[in-house]
Amino acid sequence: MTVRTRFAPSPTGLLHIGNARAALFNFLFARHHGGQFLLRIEDTDKERSTQKAVEVIFDGLAWMGLTPDEAPVFQSTRQPRHTEVALDLLERGLAYRCYCTAEELQAMREEAVAQGLPPRYNGYWRDRDPAEAPPGAPFAVRLKAPREGETVIRDLVQGEVRVANAEMDDLILLRSDGTPTYLHAVVCDDHDMAITHVIRGDDHLTNTFRQAMIYRAMGWDLPHFAHLPLIHGPDGAKLSKRHGAQSVVDFREAGYLPEALCNYLLRLGWGHGDAEILSRDEQIRLFDLDGVGRSPARMDYLKLTHVNGVYLRKADDERLTADVMERLTGREGIDTDETVRDRVRALMPDLKERAKLLTELADNAAFLGRSVPLTYNAKALKLLDAAGKATLKGLSHTLALVEPFSAGAIDAALRGHADRHGLKLGQIAQPLRAAMTGNTVSPGIDQTLAALGRDEVLARIGAAIAHG
Repeated sequence: MTVRTRFAPSPTGLLHIGNARAALFNFLFARHHGGQFLLRIEDTDKERSTQKAVEVIFDGLAWMGLTPDEAPVFQSTRQPRHTEVALDLLERGLAYRCYCTAEELQAMREEAVAQGLPPRYNGYWRDRDPAEAPPGAPFAVRLKAPREGETVIRDLVQGEVRVANAEMDDLILLRSDGTPTYLHAVVCDDHDMAITHVIRGDDHLTNTFRQAMIYRAMGWDLPHFAHLPLIHGPDGAKLSKRHGAQSVVDFREAGYLPEALCNYLLRLGWGHGDAEILSRDEQIRLFDLDGVGRSPARMDYLKLTHVNGVYLRKADDERLTADVMERLTGREGIDTDETVRDRVRALMPDLKERAKLLTELADNAAFLGRSVPLTYNAKALKLLDAAGKATLKGLSHTLALVEPFSAGAIDAALRGHADRHGLKLGQIAQPLRAAMTGNTVSPGIDQTLAALGRDEVLARIGAAIAHG
């Protein structure tokens, strides 16, 4: 058997982080077993499905590095097949026509509730002759669900789960307008796509009992099911906007690297000893469903940010430079030309050691694109007092003579200047840092000056001296 998994989102909004984790688990399980990972877009809800949401799904999966092995299947294109299966069941007496109106169905639900039962259809047309219906009346096609015994699912995460068939009503396969229901369409698609393992959130568990009835009525083999616990917020409540980022787009815009997010999501509900940071190859080698827990996982944004910092420090400098330049583009008062790109690239080894998010990295690099005169914060202004400006005047002469204008030569020149004037290195580095950045934080001052270049350094010193 070739393992075939699928990720089947509905294009009705953003790619939620819970869905993204399900996609990751499906991808890793398929790769671990040498199988295939497929994508199906469940776009039968025409009122809510949008092309923009489809693109968000494609973009999010590509960003996460979760590439399907076949072209995506759009569920809406398969409606004739869904209808064919439902009519086959009808012809074989395993489904029937239900002529109940919306008002009649509502009355049935209310009666059931009044009797202390779940609100559901009572099987009124299950054994009636369709000739009793008004001529030309619309009808839905319902499955003749078994009324005795149990439906048992041997779930690869939840273990054996069961429900009494008497607790379930006859589910609709085709609505009265001829369109297939979600539960029916999913079964047809999973069978025709030869899906061997359905790995999805445990909010689908009740659906699985009903879908199993369609498989058995058709004589199809059931796939293996694995229902993943949901992701909750740090407080244990359902993850929502008040907890922070909750979609893949949110996390990307907040400055997380895709490999860091995937690593964190993998460890959110799955474990392998004490292993925390795992490459994609290691994830594929180690991942299997026996490591998935049964309890809901809690989103820990601090832990995610820590993991992101680890990956940030390991990331390629050129890649980070490109991301920073993109994030700086359009910011007021910041140039993003090749000169600025070169400065960012030169300082990236130091900058990435001091950041945990790409947004933070861009903020820390923004001073490299500012034009003189800079804007100085309160802490920088304290350093640019009369004494600080006097120090900068002396440094201007020293730095004008440094040759070559490299970090090593600058460091030697600054130390020599400090010795000659009886100062500590920090006493000259801090006013310099304020003059270069407009604040009091930067990479090493020698590297910062070298990245800016002599002309820019002297211009920023001159502007700082003239300020106020």
